[in-house]
Amino acid sequence: MKKPDRRALTAIAVCLALSACSTLSVQQEKKLGYEVQRQVREEFQFLRDPVIVNYVRGIGDQIVRASPPSPFDFRFYVIEDEMINAFAIPGGAVYINTGLITSASNVAELAGVLAHEIAHVTARHVAQNYKRQRNTGLAAQLVSVLIAIVSGNSYIAQGGQTATSIAAQAYMNTYTQDAESEADALAVDSMVAAGFDPQALVTMFQTLQAEAQGGYAMPQFLQSHPATSERIQSVSALIRARGSPQGLRLEDRKLPIIKERIRLIVGTDMEREPESL
Repeated sequence: MKKPDRRALTAIAVCLALSACSTLSVQQEKKLGYEVQRQVREEFQFLRDPVIVNYVRGIGDQIVRASPPSPFDFRFYVIEDEMINAFAIPGGAVYINTGLITSASNVAELAGVLAHEIAHVTARHVAQNYKRQRNTGLAAQLVSVLIAIVSGNSYIAQGGQTATSIAAQAYMNTYTQDAESEADALAVDSMVAAGFDPQALVTMFQTLQAEAQGGYAMPQFLQSHPATSERIQSVSALIRARGSPQGLRLEDRKLPIIKERIRLIVGTDMEREPESL
């Protein structure tokens, strides 16, 4: 595996640190996104099957068209990983694990997860976090921290330095309640506008929490996007207050096929691994 280009990462980090007198600009956020996306490509195994990828992209594009205008071009990728997780990085790249897709009970739940991640990008929460954290010294480490977060390994960005681990943990918890509430509200609105039943966002949270309470490890999606009982109640109340038109989509015929296709592809790859040793 090619080693990360530390010089490029350092250059971006210095650029961000020097801009501490102002918020992160759209252009800086895009540049940061390019660097992080490059590292994501090196750290993760992507599922290249066009049927599966195009299915996810189709749902994501529907949500984007129904969302508020954004200065970023959204791209959607599928990561071959059974962990239940999804994340978005600065600049509009959205990643979803195969484990989350196969855990979704219906297409609206999948749309809800994508809508929430799209909302974080559209609302520019990364830029807001940067502005809020710059006086703590975290801004200068932002690139390394983001790589640590999306990789799921807080030591990967700077060779296991304790400072990076602490910074990554701090950054993972820096989405304020206001930001999460805004992302949820935007997700509900976008789902309705795109024709998806927003109640599925609630049921997805409930499903993931139930798995965690059943003795499984807490899904990473919930670790970085806390879905407490109070938050579920808040989203449910928001849906009731805003109301939902009749006939919103919950199911489709393609998701069961997509889930089975993932199981076949991932299972085949796993069977072949010992033969390559």
